[in-house]
Amino acid sequence: MDTILVINAGSSSLKFELFASVGVLRRLVKGKMDGIGTAPHLAIKSAGGDRLADETYPHETVPDLPAAMRLVGQWLRERHEGEMVAVGHRVVHGGPDHTHPVRVDQNILRELEGFTPLAPLHQPNNLAPIRALLEHQPHLAQIACFDTAFHRGHDPMTDHYAIPAHYFAEGVRRYGFHGLSYEYVAGRLAEIAPDIGRGRVIVAHLGSGASLCALKDGKSIESTFGFTALDGLPMGTRCGQIDPGVLLYLLQGGMTAAELQDLLYKESGLKGLSGISNDVRDLLASEAPGAALALDHFVHRIGLNAGALAAALGGLDAFVFTAGVGENSPVMRERISRKLAWLGATLDPARNAAGELLISTDQSKVALYCVPTDEELMIARHTFALLAP
Repeated sequence: MDTILVINAGSSSLKFELFASVGVLRRLVKGKMDGIGTAPHLAIKSAGGDRLADETYPHETVPDLPAAMRLVGQWLRERHEGEMVAVGHRVVHGGPDHTHPVRVDQNILRELEGFTPLAPLHQPNNLAPIRALLEHQPHLAQIACFDTAFHRGHDPMTDHYAIPAHYFAEGVRRYGFHGLSYEYVAGRLAEIAPDIGRGRVIVAHLGSGASLCALKDGKSIESTFGFTALDGLPMGTRCGQIDPGVLLYLLQGGMTAAELQDLLYKESGLKGLSGISNDVRDLLASEAPGAALALDHFVHRIGLNAGALAAALGGLDAFVFTAGVGENSPVMRERISRKLAWLGATLDPARNAAGELLISTDQSKVALYCVPTDEELMIARHTFALLAP
């Protein structure tokens, strides 16, 4: 049996899924190793939800991502027969030229490494497993699937900054991210509500990273993300939209570029505003004023940006919640939906509490949906398609 492994590597975690790829894709296992380098823990479930592994390792056993890859690979070889024909990877930044997934060789890897300053939290970790597999299994097909690719069909006007045009040619432009998630949700909408899928839709990918995307006929026309994964909405630890003058002020005050990067990527967002946590669940459970401020700010900025994207679309037919917060927090969906009331959105409390697909009332002028995303399946599909003769 031929299989495809999908990898989504983070700074201290490795999410993976294994798919059978005989004729059609079929998910076999879903797993995650977190706490890499500190308290490594491996959890694996079957496609049906049965627990297959739940193990903790000494930190020196799994000090880094390559070590995690070796351990996961060993587990898969011992438990699953057949031939692994390809590995599909989530890569956050594909730059201006990669509009589709691509098979990675050393030249492509070097090119993608060049985008690390644009996604310093993600790119090095996305590329680490690719580098390790190129070294140890150079003949194994590796497919990079980019979070930026879904947005590459934008009108050039959308992606330009109002700075001298030669910077655009150098790659300084608005890229957009979370594209694999948006691509999957657009496909699901076409299945569950074809008329909506062909219409004017805002999708809210709300997790530790957060953004909004405007879809028209299932295609991205605008996004809250920009040149890097810092722009737009406030996130777990990232600042979101900020006046560039603030950055100049901090630099002129003596902050180094490295210190500024650390502040904007790791110490800001919900964590910075609350002084408590980057996790919405912690903030909802807290009575501290900082927690309320962080959540109020988050909801406020989502409402503001939704208005801007509705203007870009020329109206709005549906608003879709997805990702960790969007899928799992009825409270946050309710608070955000109130910000959309002026557009004609009316939430159905019972449907929302149950986490149904359609969570608006039947009379709502703007349909509200809760659609679970599946980036790993999207990566598997791209990898499978690229391998097809």
